[in-house]
Amino acid sequence: MRDASTPPSDRTPAGVPARRRGRRGGRAAHLAECQRGPQTASALIRRRTPVYKLLDEEALVTLENHADWILAEIGIELRGDPDALQLFREAGATVDGERLRFDRGHVRSLCETAPRTFRMHARTPARSIDFGGDNLVLAPAYGSPFVTDLKRGRRYGTVEDFQNFVKLTYMTPALQHQSGTVCEPVDVAVNKRHLDMVYAHLRYSDKPFMGSVTAPERAEDSLTMARIVFGEAFMQEHLVIQGNINVNSPLVYDDTMTRALRAYAGANQGNVVSPFILAGAMSPVTQGALIAQAHAEAMVGIALTQLVRRGAPVVYGSFLTTMDLKTGAPTFGTPESTLACLAISQLCRRLGLPFRCGGHLTASKIADAQAMMESADTMNPAIMAGANFVFQAAGWLEGGLSIGYEKFVMDADRCAGIARQVQGLALDDNDLGADAYLEAGIGTNFLGTAHTLRNFKTNYHSTLSDTKSFEQWTDDGSKDMQQRAYEHWTRLLAEYQRPAMDPAVDEALLDFMNRKKRAAKDQWY
Repeated sequence: MRDASTPPSDRTPAGVPARRRGRRGGRAAHLAECQRGPQTASALIRRRTPVYKLLDEEALVTLENHADWILAEIGIELRGDPDALQLFREAGATVDGERLRFDRGHVRSLCETAPRTFRMHARTPARSIDFGGDNLVLAPAYGSPFVTDLKRGRRYGTVEDFQNFVKLTYMTPALQHQSGTVCEPVDVAVNKRHLDMVYAHLRYSDKPFMGSVTAPERAEDSLTMARIVFGEAFMQEHLVIQGNINVNSPLVYDDTMTRALRAYAGANQGNVVSPFILAGAMSPVTQGALIAQAHAEAMVGIALTQLVRRGAPVVYGSFLTTMDLKTGAPTFGTPESTLACLAISQLCRRLGLPFRCGGHLTASKIADAQAMMESADTMNPAIMAGANFVFQAAGWLEGGLSIGYEKFVMDADRCAGIARQVQGLALDDNDLGADAYLEAGIGTNFLGTAHTLRNFKTNYHSTLSDTKSFEQWTDDGSKDMQQRAYEHWTRLLAEYQRPAMDPAVDEALLDFMNRKKRAAKDQWY
């Protein structure tokens, strides 16, 4: 009998009857087929470039002390979850109704058992990823109710759109993680759509992904579906699924989030804990207050994961930006949001935890010049800050209300360039190219040298940028980048081949989904 350390591709999942296993054949053979699909395994991105340090020791201590002051004097509320409050009470926090207060340094000490680095296992082992340290993981947008493309315009998302974005992520080597709710499939009842989303992640891709957090029972359903694929014994010791936990800022966790957090942590699975703060509305407008509040909020969620299960994997997240105080709309790529990102990354590193921030964020409604300018101005600070996990890295439009097909592939193209950039310079004998000088000599170009032929494919090459002459560009239809992006994503979907899955596993997933759907009436709110 295989033990829990056996890779998922070599094990039989929980929930699949033995008679089916024998009839259908081994999972290893089926899963091996997906490695021969249209996309090679996503390479891990390891940073070799330095991280930017904005603040000195005195400034960092000032922010930490202010976060402690907020937690001691103002406190934070956990609403509707007495079990979570009891965990903090037993850990020594002061509990007054639903409000928690902590002595200085107490919350930081509760975060100390969270792992500094950890691996997240994919359905195909070659696509497993590492969080923390010098690793960078990129994932697409999350949470948009609308989708948009060049031909059909803006509309509500559907299950088909959700599946399409999962497929596009699978086909994109620069994205190593599937994200979670890449768009809301509003054509499925609210209480059932999580089943379709988790199934799409498991069936149409084989990269790591996030489950549902919109209700505790939906988190449990997500965990059950993961167990069908990976096996319960494997998941007791290995991370395969995460929950995305947002704080209801300012200084409130609602029971939807804390109960979902507890479900994932209790199963030894992952959480990404992210305050979502628009300065001036959900925090004071000044950056020092914004950063200290976000740090306090994140630490409380991280501490809760550790009180549920010591050593549970967790990512310290932040989503900090400004807003237009005239219109109330969020703004992206501002100098203030850049500084906040750089500062809070240093606070996270002092805790020793994997850091999530940023993305290709924009308020623009379409993939235009504003979209790419703001996206670059939000993504660059994340890379400078040493982020370990960036979701919202591809597709985000309209302040997160929409995910765009063209924007998705444009952002993904830039992600590939970022992956190359953070690898830094090799400066080995091959990189110095002495043999190229010896072969070409003086006054001769290097186009035909063996060194050029050996190395030209290693340089980053944009999929979408046009480098033709004006005449060639005109003859090809004078297409702008949006038009080229439209052709690219439609071609990717036409070429998509889903990764293999043991039919017995697929049957077990569908059976679970169908039983859950039949057991409840549709709810549309």
